[in-house]
Amino acid sequence: MSLKPVWIYIENGVFLEGKSFGAEGTRVGEIVFNTSMTGYQEIITDPSYAGQFIVFTMPEIGIVGCNADDMESSQVHASGIFIRSLSEKASNFRSTSNFPEFLKKYHGFGICDVDTRFLTKMIRKDGPKMMIASTKESSKEILKNLLANSPRIEEFDYIPQVSTKKSYVHEDGVWDNEKLEYKKASHVLNKKVIAFDFGIKRNILNELSEVGISVEVVPYNTKGEVIVKRYKEGEIHGVFLSNGPGDPLILKNETAEIKKLIQAKIPMFAICLGHQLLSIAHGFDTYKLKFGQHGGNHPVRSEKGKMVEITAQNHNYSVPNEICKIAKITHLNLFDNTIEGLEYIDEPIFSIQHHPEASPGPHESKYIFAEFAKRL
Repeated sequence: MSLKPVWIYIENGVFLEGKSFGAEGTRVGEIVFNTSMTGYQEIITDPSYAGQFIVFTMPEIGIVGCNADDMESSQVHASGIFIRSLSEKASNFRSTSNFPEFLKKYHGFGICDVDTRFLTKMIRKDGPKMMIASTKESSKEILKNLLANSPRIEEFDYIPQVSTKKSYVHEDGVWDNEKLEYKKASHVLNKKVIAFDFGIKRNILNELSEVGISVEVVPYNTKGEVIVKRYKEGEIHGVFLSNGPGDPLILKNETAEIKKLIQAKIPMFAICLGHQLLSIAHGFDTYKLKFGQHGGNHPVRSEKGKMVEITAQNHNYSVPNEICKIAKITHLNLFDNTIEGLEYIDEPIFSIQHHPEASPGPHESKYIFAEFAKRL
């Protein structure tokens, strides 16, 4: 395959040239790194990565190819990806296309033949930076000016572009390794929850279905009073707040609607962005971590069971320790001691910062979905 040159400018002055595969053009985003060893397709189709370039620390990407079953959403949401070495040859019986073909189909922006170790060290030292990459512009000064005139990630609301446009009932369960297909949702508990889609992952919905819950997914801008009415009438039994991209502090409307759900005492469970929005709705603003948590190998301690779980993570923001005034910590990140889980005092609400669905893995936190089902 013929690779074209691509030029990269980062706001700290770093200027690089790499090779491009996938989509062409000019992209702007925030650069972060991900330490996962597997699951590159799930990662780049996770809507939480909208507005970001992902540096994979795994040196070779593309080894197992791609397929329709491993999509976490309907498209590639990451602004772009950096990899050290591109594997055009796919070696896996489930693969239906190689990685370059997949990126072209879904307009993903791929960059290879760059020093990903250098980029990772830079992010660890200086934090995530805004950057621009282009297959059209090679001038450092032009790229610098284009970046300076582009909105920063904390100024842009990505939720409208990643959320569903209309409500639907999710009908899939988890993946069946014997039949090589997704199970059908069973709804055996006769309990229905509303899932607010801020950029929800397919496998989060699958795990909710797997524990017997019926899940109706609604757009991000669904009014809180509509959900409260349905709850009081006995039509629904709880609410789930999903993961999603961007800075939670700019989501003023979403926070206002969540406050209505809190006041109505509706049982709620939240993951990642939803976890952060619950904190803000309770009056405790989030803060940005130095370089975030992105990977599939992060140790988290369950404070209830005093057990360590290896978890999947994808976030740049954290809730403050002051929230312990109204909630108790259920999970703690052992890398940096940030809060990973909360249970709100005198409220039927709990939340998790990491991703317990963890597709493709690890799966040590899947029990949390069953915990939600018990509380409905």
